[in-house]
Amino acid sequence: MLLGLRLNNIALIESLDLSFEKGFSVFTGETGAGKSIFLLAIDSLLGAGSSSSFSKLMRVGSNCCSIEGCFLIDRSVKNWLEKNSFDIPESELYISRDWKVNGNRLTNRIRLNGEIINRKQLLSLRTCLIDLVQQGQSHQLLSPTYQLKMLDSFGASSFQISFKRFQLAWNTWKKAKSKLTKAIVEYKNIETELLKAQNFLDDLDSIQIKNPLEEQDLRKEQDRLVHGVRIQELLTSLFGYLKESINDSPTALDLLLGSIHELKSLIALDSSFASELDLLLQSYEKLEEFLFALNKYQVELTNETNELDIVQNRIAEINRLKTRYKLDFDGLILKQRESVHFLDSIASEHSLEVFEKAEMEARLTLEKESLKITSLRKQYAKKLEEDLLKYLHPLGLEDIRFQIAFSLSDLKETGADSIKFLFSANPGHPLKPLAETASGGELSRFLLALKTVFSQVSGSTTLVFDEIDSGVSGRISTSIAKLLKEISANKQVFCITHQPVIAASADFHFSVSKTVESGVTNSKVLLLEEFSDRQSELAKLAGGTFLEASMYAASLLDNKAA
Repeated sequence: MLLGLRLNNIALIESLDLSFEKGFSVFTGETGAGKSIFLLAIDSLLGAGSSSSFSKLMRVGSNCCSIEGCFLIDRSVKNWLEKNSFDIPESELYISRDWKVNGNRLTNRIRLNGEIINRKQLLSLRTCLIDLVQQGQSHQLLSPTYQLKMLDSFGASSFQISFKRFQLAWNTWKKAKSKLTKAIVEYKNIETELLKAQNFLDDLDSIQIKNPLEEQDLRKEQDRLVHGVRIQELLTSLFGYLKESINDSPTALDLLLGSIHELKSLIALDSSFASELDLLLQSYEKLEEFLFALNKYQVELTNETNELDIVQNRIAEINRLKTRYKLDFDGLILKQRESVHFLDSIASEHSLEVFEKAEMEARLTLEKESLKITSLRKQYAKKLEEDLLKYLHPLGLEDIRFQIAFSLSDLKETGADSIKFLFSANPGHPLKPLAETASGGELSRFLLALKTVFSQVSGSTTLVFDEIDSGVSGRISTSIAKLLKEISANKQVFCITHQPVIAASADFHFSVSKTVESGVTNSKVLLLEEFSDRQSELAKLAGGTFLEASMYAASLLDNKAA
């Protein structure tokens, strides 16, 4: 529970030390006196607020402020400290938060027993220490999302165990779904690449490009065919010199044959030249072979009337592919090899079946876990309905009906359940969503009943209510006072109130007042210990003539209305 609170330069307070005990404490005072500072201080101390709210928190004219709270620790706080690797004190826990202005920048530090911690840690510890019920919070009850969150927290530890299993299944499914989605994208990309590679190979196959030296050979052949006339002229000249006599002149073949006859005659006279005859005979044979090949080439050349067109058409086909794919001929051949290799390398790892199976199995597990938490939620919803009605009836809502309606929604991180708090305060009126039918006073009482129920399962040992009696009459105030007093038997309860009935029922009464000294406004908080002081404060709340109000206040204190 909260044992003490120290404030320095907070709003209208220059310096303040407050001590608290278990039981029921109230804060009263005129509007604007500074009662909300107590709530603001606790809220800010435990991690709430934005930079703009912090700037409003600091007392005018100051460049620094601080709040410190002392808490009596229980088992839930010890568990938190142990889980977060903090030293565990014997009985008391100190949390402090200070703010400083450095130039145009506002900085703040948070300490737990003197050790600096971050805001995220503080917010997680907050739920173990205090449940703060502020004005306007009743409107949160109108949100189906908040209603589901409340129902889940009502399930306490037993529900949380099942919900953790569901969240594990959810995370497993999300990962499997992500992998499947990624695999589908990759598969589509692969399909696109496969199509491109296959189209490319089909293009090459359509003109039968297979020889890596084909273009080079075609260029040479084209050059040869383009010069066909000159080649014929040169062939005729060669035949003239070698075989076919021009102007009856002896040819190279004639001269070589004559040389052989003369050498044979020489050998007959001198056999030492016999070996040279073989050389001359070989030369003759080589010349005949050459003339045969030359003749064959001439015949083929004569028959190549359309060959140039064929070669040039082939070169044009190749050039079209080179232009289409922006590659030279060597690039086409290289891409051909790469495409064949790519098509051959596509193996079973790209199959979607593995990912589809994993996603389906994960989804089935998730759906099973979702059904389990739906079943648990319906069980706890029934109990919450019963417990709430038990506390709502004494709060002037004798004819109230309350029901938690379930409907299915798309499966998400919180499950497949969508709920609505249905409410009817008057006989004969149908159940409708809380947002459509409950008045402001009914919402306040509904929130009080809800917090009362949750105080039995909540980890926090201190409840703080900000004008929970707003919009209710005197008779209902008595019921609220009794309920707050009942809660305070097991929890430390603070309440800011304008109702004398509620204030009179408290174990401890703090009065908040505002004074002006030397032109400076200050808020003061005093613990009213004397009967007369409490009587006077309650009389102010009651209004009317001083005598009547004073007598009414005294009767409240005497009878301990709550």
